[in-house]
Amino acid sequence: MKKNMGSMDRIIRVILAAIMAYLYFTNVITGTLGLVLIILAGVFVLTSFISFCPLYAPFGIKTCKTQ
Repeated sequence: MKKNMGSMDRIIRVILAAIMAYLYFTNVITGTLGLVLIILAGVFVLTSFISFCPLYAPFGIKTCKTQ
């Protein structure tokens, strides 16, 4: 599994995940949409930590400078 995410992409994903988590845990967004957003936030954080996005691979997208 080669890295395909750059540092700016990772930072943006973590910020978006934090916003989604804040909206969910302050009950601004609830129900099914809230659940979907909190799951998406988890995926964003996970992909940021491993620097690999599975959706980028089939399209050949790489936002990292190396490789």
